[in-house]
Amino acid sequence: MGLDDSRAGISFALVCLVILGLMPFVSNSRPAAFDALSFAFFLSVWQLLFSLPLVIRESLPKAKGIFAADLAPELKRRTTAIILLTGAIFGLSTYVYVLAVEKAGAVSAAIAIQAYPLFAILWETLFLGRRKTAPELFFTLLLLVALYYLATGGTWRIEGFSQWFALALGIPFLWSIAHVVIKETMDRTPITPAQVTFFRVLVSALLLGLLLVAIGGPSGVAKDLGNAEFQTFALIMGLVYYLELIFWFYAVRYIAVSTASLITIPWPALTIILAALFLEESIGVHQIITLGVVAASLYGLLFAGARKRPG
Repeated sequence: MGLDDSRAGISFALVCLVILGLMPFVSNSRPAAFDALSFAFFLSVWQLLFSLPLVIRESLPKAKGIFAADLAPELKRRTTAIILLTGAIFGLSTYVYVLAVEKAGAVSAAIAIQAYPLFAILWETLFLGRRKTAPELFFTLLLLVALYYLATGGTWRIEGFSQWFALALGIPFLWSIAHVVIKETMDRTPITPAQVTFFRVLVSALLLGLLLVAIGGPSGVAKDLGNAEFQTFALIMGLVYYLELIFWFYAVRYIAVSTASLITIPWPALTIILAALFLEESIGVHQIITLGVVAASLYGLLFAGARKRPG
């Protein structure tokens, strides 16, 4: 890997940092009357539309990736099942994302999403048998303490625990499950990042659409479809969400996942600035303290993990 590749990977990761910081702000910028489930559905539809050009490019004039693969019947069935499962998980996580950012606040939800490594560590320990070193355990405990402090509003009292913050923790929980499952498919098949993204948002949109029709009926869907302001916010959110996925895939193509993660760790700081300036969201001292401790814990986990790897 040359210097140009490293620069490209770092550039993509920096773009991811900005987009990640923008996403909670964009989600909460929509008018309060806009339903979270409907918003999650339509932003997924827009994601699907934005994903089409790359997928079409990889299928015409000559098929590439999964479209060109001659998979064994068993692997084909397994791959289809994984696509359906992970698409459903990502669909649910999209709805949880929109609802949690709305209810918990853009800042608290942004910090809660930083708990992703906790769940990744859990799955690695349970299913891959990877034991953690003392420094990794220390930084994991520090991260847990910081998140509990934030969840109680800086009071440390259990009666002050926020149920909406707990919901926000469901975002990294769902993401971590889907990423573990889908990684196997990427390792076993020639599926490309663009194809993974396309199938992910296709299944997500179908699931959320069925839920929306079942709960609100076709008339509610038609009403939001014809609401220009609603669709404008859904389009913007769908675009930034899609771009984040694509830029992340390209970042880790050129640099290590750990390096890309290090670059993107400070993204909640951008959310804090935007929420304070434009959403008039009050920022508590406990949120600033938590963000600092969480960032230090994540950097510690990444460096501790890098030290124990050979080479």
